[in-house]
Amino acid sequence: MDEYQEIIMGIIANSGFAKSKAMEAITLAQKGDSEQAEECLVECKKELVSAHKSQTRLIQQEAGGVAHEVTLLMVHAQDHLMSAITTKDLAGHIVELYSRLNRYEAAVVHNTTIRED
Repeated sequence: MDEYQEIIMGIIANSGFAKSKAMEAITLAQKGDSEQAEECLVECKKELVSAHKSQTRLIQQEAGGVAHEVTLLMVHAQDHLMSAITTKDLAGHIVELYSRLNRYEAAVVHNTTIRED
C-alpha cells in the first residue's frame, strides 16, 4: 500500500470512529448520561481533527505539484469525512437538547415531590 492509500485509509478510519462516537454520545444523552455523552463528543472531535489533518496533507501535496489520482476509495473517504462532520454537528445539538430535557424533568419531579409533602 502506498502513502496515498494509507492516508485515504486513515481518513476513512478516523471518520468512521468519529461518527461512531457521535452516535454513542446521542445514545448516552438519551439515557441521561450527559457527562459521558460530552466525553464522546470530545473523542469524536479529536478523530475528526486527525482525519482533517490527513485531508489537508493531501491538499498540500497537490498544491505542491503532486497529482493524485481520484479513486473511488478517495471519494469514499471524502464521503465518510463529510458524513462524520455532519453527524458530529447534529449530535452536539441533540446532546444539548437531551441535557436540557433531563434538567427540566429533574426540576419538575423535584417540584412535584416538594408540593406533595
